[in-house]
Amino acid sequence: MSKTVAEAVEKVIKGKPFLENTLADGLINMTSLARKILPEVELELNKEINPGAVVMAIKRLAPTLEFQINHKVRDVISNLGDITIRSKLADYTFLNSSSLISSQTSFLKEMTHINDLFYTVSRGVNETTFVISDKYSESFSEYFRNEKMIASKNELSSLTISLPEENYKLAGIYYYIFRDLAWAGINILEVISTTNEFTLVVDDKNVEKAFRMIKTIGK
Repeated sequence: MSKTVAEAVEKVIKGKPFLENTLADGLINMTSLARKILPEVELELNKEINPGAVVMAIKRLAPTLEFQINHKVRDVISNLGDITIRSKLADYTFLNSSSLISSQTSFLKEMTHINDLFYTVSRGVNETTFVISDKYSESFSEYFRNEKMIASKNELSSLTISLPEENYKLAGIYYYIFRDLAWAGINILEVISTTNEFTLVVDDKNVEKAFRMIKTIGK
């Protein structure tokens, strides 16, 4: 059985997650979208298609997407756990080197019995970023004095958000959170994530605004 225009349109749109979410939110002009995806729809069907048919298919699809996406995402977001805020943090980024891990290990050995230390590390291909409690910056700098620092910044705060266990099964949850923060003009300096929680690092001046935004997402 040959594929219908509606089926082709749905396949094209669902292959573009950000487009799918934006359409579900009613933020796209459907006629303009139809013209944009028309070549892909025609390629799917291997024939020329009237743009009006694509517009109609999008109009029928949009309410379904709104329910499928918003209902699931809002259900998960409404079950966000506690948000833990930490202030007085500093961020350091170093060029990766053969001695960097050794420097990190030595610093952590000294900090073993310190309970109020905030410490995260994210190692990339070429560089590694550390976020620590700034009260321990002097000690930290001493252990890393022979490493090449790329950037540093203080007067930072973090928001650690607990996620429901099913978060990893749902595409788009991070998109909704980051989208609303971006629309609010909140710059995210670092993102550190584990399976069931993630931490955002922002300037001190933005932490209260970010907290309010996150608490209202999905409401």
